[in-house]
Parts: sequence; structure tokens; C-alpha cells
Amino acid sequence: MLDYILPAAVLGFLLDLIFGDPVWLYHPVRIIGKLIEFFEKLLRSLFPKTKTGERAAGVFLVLFVTGISTAAPLLLLRFLYGLNVWAGFALETFWCYQLLAAKALKVESMRVYQAVRSGNLEKSRYAVSMIVGRDTRNLSFQGVTKAAVETVAENASDGVIAPLLFLMIGGAPAGFFYKSINTMDSMVGYKNDRYRYFGTFAARLDDAVNFLPARLAGLLMIAGAWFCGMDGKNALNMYRRDRKKHASPNSAHTEAAAAGALDIQLAGDAWYFGKLHKKPTLGDPIRPVEPEDIPRANRLMYAAAILTLVLAAALRLACLALYWNFRPLI
Repeated sequence: MLDYILPAAVLGFLLDLIFGDPVWLYHPVRIIGKLIEFFEKLLRSLFPKTKTGERAAGVFLVLFVTGISTAAPLLLLRFLYGLNVWAGFALETFWCYQLLAAKALKVESMRVYQAVRSGNLEKSRYAVSMIVGRDTRNLSFQGVTKAAVETVAENASDGVIAPLLFLMIGGAPAGFFYKSINTMDSMVGYKNDRYRYFGTFAARLDDAVNFLPARLAGLLMIAGAWFCGMDGKNALNMYRRDRKKHASPNSAHTEAAAAGALDIQLAGDAWYFGKLHKKPTLGDPIRPVEPEDIPRANRLMYAAAILTLVLAAALRLACLALYWNFRPLI
């Protein structure tokens, strides 16, 4: 299985760039979501509804969901590889393809771009509401555009670069491990009355597994800015200055780099469920946000993803070369 991780991840990445998410097939992340719902209901019924009880239930939720999400694909792949190498490789490649979201992120954000370009504000607000969690009913054209750019920049890390890194390290099972944690954070990692204690462990684990990928993603986005002919120098300056301006330790790294690369200002105050949330801005408003910043952000995301693939592939090949050179001594 280890011999086929690199080609499976590379081929899966290329399939995602070409075809995007196979919407005709039930996505494995939805299965993880159903698993989370099942164990949340079960564990809440078993543990006391106290601060300690809910935190303990949240720990077991993470153990069960990550364990099943990782073990199930690992065992199935081991069985298939043992039965027929090409069957195992085909399934692992397909899973690598499904677990990446570069093309889907581009397609959804470009729908916002087309709506903004059409001059229909209500259509633009609806299109961006499909990819953001904030209230969109009062956004201007510029607000819609900025929200789409922010989504591409932020999701470049946890939707593309981080899962790609895990796939390159441990194949599809490692990818499922990452996506299970990421999905739990998106479902239970909220600081509200329902999940304040139950979702604590899932949220902190998500912060931990994204700590290095988020920083690498920000740096690779800076490098991508140079390759795309954008403002790489400003991307580096804004990354240094603004990457920690977020409640999450990981969320602002790619946004700060993207804001600098595009010479625009992102983030700032936003409405969520009828309540205004005060947030710091990222980047300087060297120029106003414009619709063309959406395809620019996508090019930046693609450049960072390709650089991630090249870097991870080079490191994996180097490790394999060292292993085979020193194998007789082990």
C-alpha cells in the first residue's frame, strides 16, 4: 500500500482539477456527517448533561468517529490490495480524488463571479450564501465579492492543501482521518449553548491538526503570488502582520496572504444569524475589491495547491530514496 500512496494522491489531485467533485455519487464526507449525528445522539443519551459529562462525551465522539473513519478505509484498502493491486490502487485514487475540493471551490466561487458580473444583486447574494456562513441579505456587490474571495482563501487550506498533505503522507486513510476531524469541527465545534462543552475536544483537535498545514498554506500562497504575477512582496508583509488576527489560530494565514497578494483588504465586521460580529481586517485597501478578484483568488489557490503537490511529492520521494538506500542497514 505504501508504494502506491504517491501515484494515487497525484492522480487523485489531477482528477479533481479536471473533473471536480463527482456529485453523482454519495460523498464519503456525508457518511462521516451521518456518523457524527449518530454518535452525538447516542453519547448525549449516555453521559450526564453537565459540563464534565458533555466534555467527556465529546472526547468519545472524536475517538469513535476518527477511529471508524480511518479504520474502515484502511481495512478495505488492505483487503483490495491483497486481492488485486490494481483494484486497491483504483479505489485509493478515487478516494483521493473525492477528498480534495479545489475544482469545487473554484466552480462555486465562479458562480458568484458570474452573478456579480450579470448585475443581479439578489442572485449574487444567493450565490454567495451557498458558500459562506454569514448573513448575505444586506451585502453590496463589493461585499458579495469580498465574501467569495475570503471563502476561496480560507478554504484553500482546509479544503485543498491540508487534505492533500495528509493524502501524501498516509494515503486515503490519512485523508479520511483529517476529513473526519474537519467535519466534526464544522458540525460540533461551536461556542454556543449546545456545543460549548460537547464540541471542545473536536475544535481543539482541529486546531492542532491544522496548525502546520495552515502555516505552510500561507507560505505557499505567498510563493504562488510570485508565480501568478501578483504582489508577492505585499503578500509576505501582510502574512507577517495579519496572520494572527483571528479567533482561530489557523484561519487568517491564507486570508492574510491572499489579501496582500491581491492588494485588497479582507475580513472585518460581519453579520451572523442577525448579530454583528466585530472582526479585525486583513490587508490594506491599496485598491477596492472588484469582481476580477474572485478568479484571481482561484488562480492563487491553484498555484498554492500545485506547489504543495510538488513539495510533498519531492519530500516523499526523498524519504523513499533514503529508505531504500539504508534498508540493508536496518
